[in-house]
Amino acid sequence: MSLLPVEEALARLLTDAEPVRRIEQVGLDALAGRRLAGDLVARLTQPAFDASAMDGYAVRADDLRSAATELRVIGEAAAGAAFEGTVSANQAVRIFTGAPVPAGADAVVIQENTERPDPSTVIVLEPVQPGRHIRPAGNDFQAGKPVLADGVVLRPASIALAASAGYDFVPVRARPRIAIVMTGSELVWPGTRPGPSQIVASNGFGIAAIVDAAGGDAISYGIVPDDRAALRQVFENARAEGIDVFVTIGGASVGDHDLVAPVLRECGVELDFWKVAMRPGKPLMAGRHEGMRFLGLPGNPASSLVTAELFLRPLVERLAGRPSRVRYETGTLGAAVFENDHRADFMRATIQQDDDGRTVLMPLARQDSSLLSVFATADALLVRPPHAAAAQPGETCEFVRLT
Repeated sequence: MSLLPVEEALARLLTDAEPVRRIEQVGLDALAGRRLAGDLVARLTQPAFDASAMDGYAVRADDLRSAATELRVIGEAAAGAAFEGTVSANQAVRIFTGAPVPAGADAVVIQENTERPDPSTVIVLEPVQPGRHIRPAGNDFQAGKPVLADGVVLRPASIALAASAGYDFVPVRARPRIAIVMTGSELVWPGTRPGPSQIVASNGFGIAAIVDAAGGDAISYGIVPDDRAALRQVFENARAEGIDVFVTIGGASVGDHDLVAPVLRECGVELDFWKVAMRPGKPLMAGRHEGMRFLGLPGNPASSLVTAELFLRPLVERLAGRPSRVRYETGTLGAAVFENDHRADFMRATIQQDDDGRTVLMPLARQDSSLLSVFATADALLVRPPHAAAAQPGETCEFVRLT
């Protein structure tokens, strides 16, 4: 296969990528950022009764026809402790915020507008209108009516609303399930001291963070050695478990130990593309098998993280029902860059601000795709199109912000 332009490769990857349709019930403590599946209809009415909005006295407005009206105090109502009697002519009930307004009363006088000469008497200093300082039953929402719309992303206030409406578990769109497999016989798990010729498997954890941020559920399938049977088995396991995207890291090139493409072809995966006209990340491959998609990322740290940002992130966003696109921004070069060849170059860079408030992209001095310590200091990918001419500081450039 020839090298595909980045834009065409991404378009192929996202073809027919629709939000997952699975629905799951999730508890209130795990709803943040989840997307609601269907309108949420209130099971309760809030408030369930006419409630006082202030501390004061529940009264009949008609009794207060002049200043300094004296009323007899017949009881008290507090939140969770209603007054069970009825307010009759020239009577009042001491009431606190959130308490049910007793029968017969149609207004609340705030305590600042009263005097209490003795325990059984209150003097109301000015008249009130009916309904004053009362929150009517159902003023917030009513049972049987929608309170949250299908597809809304659940944030703190909407989670609290769901709880108030009577829900402890809420139906949400299932996150796309992304299997992450780190391939290579040289890899050992973090925390393990590498032996001769071994290295610590690290890329998968950065990829998992990208998946989580994009709205997916990253599922580690661990390390798979350069063994055809082992790789075939982990693929079959992912297919049986209903994985949405099977992601491999490493083994994407064409060496004798790069087994990903040939093994997955044997498993029935149809490759949509293999090799993209980009630097780093040229060996990127993508395909699908029935309902499961496949994305093979290169093994070098910068290569795997760059391709995950530019390809895996928008794919997961699309499957999660989020807006999905690579977000190109415009800035100004802070240092000279050489002319480019036939591949798009995504240079690791930092973002700075000049004295005029302009966004300045400063490419990092070392761009080798194996340098994870360099990538960790980057804020952005400075985009150099294929065949771009050399550019000088102050010229306009494009970049992708790293999150």
